[in-house]
Amino acid sequence: MAGIAILLDLYKKKTSFYSPQSFHSSGFFSASAAAASAAATVAAGTPFASRFLFGYPKVSYCDAAAALPEDYISKTQRLSEDFSKNDSLKYTVKEYKIELKPLFSAFELKPFALTTLRSFLLFYLPLLEPSLNTEEDDDDFLQDSPEGRRVDLVVPLKKSVKQIIRETTVVTTRRVLERLAVIYVSQRMAWKLLKDVPKSAVRKSQRGMPTSVYFFRVSRTTFRGHLLGVAAAWIVQTGIEIYRCFSRITNSEESNGVDITVQAKLLGKKISSVTVSCGASLIFASIGAGIGATLIRPSIGQWIGCAAGDLAGPIIVSFCLEKAFHVDL
Repeated sequence: MAGIAILLDLYKKKTSFYSPQSFHSSGFFSASAAAASAAATVAAGTPFASRFLFGYPKVSYCDAAAALPEDYISKTQRLSEDFSKNDSLKYTVKEYKIELKPLFSAFELKPFALTTLRSFLLFYLPLLEPSLNTEEDDDDFLQDSPEGRRVDLVVPLKKSVKQIIRETTVVTTRRVLERLAVIYVSQRMAWKLLKDVPKSAVRKSQRGMPTSVYFFRVSRTTFRGHLLGVAAAWIVQTGIEIYRCFSRITNSEESNGVDITVQAKLLGKKISSVTVSCGASLIFASIGAGIGATLIRPSIGQWIGCAAGDLAGPIIVSFCLEKAFHVDL
């Protein structure tokens, strides 16, 4: 019965449905129609036998927008902005700042001067050993002929120039590898490969780590930071050995007597020797850096230990292989 009454009420209002007053509020019209249809549905779904217990359903009109305060939207936006700011402060993303050195940094004034000085000292200091030998008798010294005491200065000069070219080539090759690492590996890995290791050792020393953990962290960081330099040295030295092999084959006066198989085996042995030496240099440099940073000041100790391990590594490995396996590197 309630449904029939509602339908009759809608029929009476049909005549004034298109009048201007009916469209005074579209929200009221929509709410009325929705309420009427809902009431009809509920009334139709309620059994006649239970209506005397529950009665007829009552429908109330509600406008949800009217209950909201005027500044509700602005407060919501402000709270959302505050939450975003606090969340960004709490969960900051780590930035990896990669600083690439110039490609031809080896030819700058200070590095090139140090390389030149080191190369000349390396090949000219051994020439001073005979004059500093005071254990020989004066009679034996006077009996030596002037030709025997004459020192050849041209050969050390050539070796020094070759060493300068080799070191500058290694540094330039490393700069190329650094740029390739930035392009082809992830930003995090490139940052680890190009990290300033002495500064990283200083930062690690300020975190209060145990000695064993600090030694391991510094050694690992040195291994990563020294990897591109060792790889550049391996590439340059391997290229030199390949050039020497082809030079012996092509420039030999008796080219028919040159055994290519023997030269290939010799080249393989040279490359294996270079690989073992570079690997030993990398490992011992990492261990030496960890020991130096632990026993001495972090920055200076790391640098001294890395340099000492870089020089001593190939010598130690060569000595051990020669004594244990009779292999000459």
